[in-house]
Amino acid sequence: MSQPRGQWSSHLGFILAAAGSAVGLGNLWKFPYIAYENHGGAFVLVYIAAIALVGLPIMAAEIILGRRSQQSPVGAFRVLSEGRAGGFLWKGTGLLGVLAGFVILSYYCVIAGWTVKYILMAINGQLGAMVGDGSFNEFFGSFLADGPAQTLWYSIFMGLTIGVVFFGVRGGIERVAKIMVPILFAILIGLAIYATTTDGFGQAMTFLFRPNFSELDTGAILEALGHSFFTLSLGMGAMLTYGSYMRRQDSIPKAAITICLLDTLIAILACIIMFSIIFTENMEVQKSSTILFTTLPQIFFKLPGGSLISGFFYLLVGMAALTSTISLLEVVTSFAIDELKIGRRPAVLMTGGGIYVFGLLNAWSLGANETLTSVNIIGRESTAGVLGTLDYLASNWFLPVGGFLIAIFTGWVLASRTARQEMEEGHGPLPWYAGWRALIRFVAPLVVGAIIVSVILGAEYQ
Repeated sequence: MSQPRGQWSSHLGFILAAAGSAVGLGNLWKFPYIAYENHGGAFVLVYIAAIALVGLPIMAAEIILGRRSQQSPVGAFRVLSEGRAGGFLWKGTGLLGVLAGFVILSYYCVIAGWTVKYILMAINGQLGAMVGDGSFNEFFGSFLADGPAQTLWYSIFMGLTIGVVFFGVRGGIERVAKIMVPILFAILIGLAIYATTTDGFGQAMTFLFRPNFSELDTGAILEALGHSFFTLSLGMGAMLTYGSYMRRQDSIPKAAITICLLDTLIAILACIIMFSIIFTENMEVQKSSTILFTTLPQIFFKLPGGSLISGFFYLLVGMAALTSTISLLEVVTSFAIDELKIGRRPAVLMTGGGIYVFGLLNAWSLGANETLTSVNIIGRESTAGVLGTLDYLASNWFLPVGGFLIAIFTGWVLASRTARQEMEEGHGPLPWYAGWRALIRFVAPLVVGAIIVSVILGAEYQ
């Protein structure tokens, strides 16, 4: 027996939920790190161009497939590929998205759990005390190696994620997004205003917005292209799934553009905040993507009101992570609802429980022999332990291949009149439809294909 399909109550509800899905650790953690590594300026410009030319077209494509089919990723490709060549391949594309959501959530919640620990340490003064007496560096290494502690914080974050999805599209995901995303923006803007008062603000702005193309190499360009794709939660079926709950009267182009703008704005604001603080203290950033949990805490407590700043900052990161993890679980849950024909609540408990058990491997994989530089989560070098291996597979293979196939399917298999109908329904005539179609047929597949080839050839762009 098929289950009644959920639906967003409003266009704003969809925008906030989808923006929350896109905004996560990639914006507040990964992008500032790679922007710093690639000298800002020119790298940031390439990243913004990539969002417009690759991320936006694929974002719209996923939403089109979801709303048209009213199905989870597997069902969407099954329905829309019916009677067309390559049916088995397209069903596999949907299944790849579900698998990516399962795998990514199993380790993403481990990392997100760290934010809960840091929020509590900032509130009770423990974080400031450790920074003050010089014991913080030893803390982080031992924290990673503490299996029971990792399991505790992972369990808390996974429990929060399951709890939100359990209550459905409107009662859970949309309701939480309407509360958390505005709070997230408010905290971010407040911290950005604070950043303008620091001595390093001018240097941060110069670093981010004065391009020096002589510092831009092929690896940096590929990294900007790759991150523009991954930061929007593309290739894993999240936007497709959220699109399947979209109302017919809502505009897909406006939604896709708004989500991309909000995602990019948050990434840029995060850089302004972090670099203003880092340059104010003239502190060397460790060559590790754990900058968020190693470098920043030591800087916060050198500033006036450091305890308050750090508390709000980690609350910001935690909320951003939660809005992403609920979308990952929803991808897997929607698959169980649509394909196994079971109710939402048993589907959430079954899929969430399965991911939780699998994720325990990740919680215990950061052993005592790991070093700070080897734990480069959400990055091309992250091959340490179970967590690093799964991250490598998801980031380097599942998402790029999924995104490539989504672009090919939407551009070359799905009828142009069907795509145009979805783009214009709820929006009106779209004069630049031909431009979008050219991007999804030629530019997006070529760029994502280049990313896949770079992985095959071992190019480290992320």
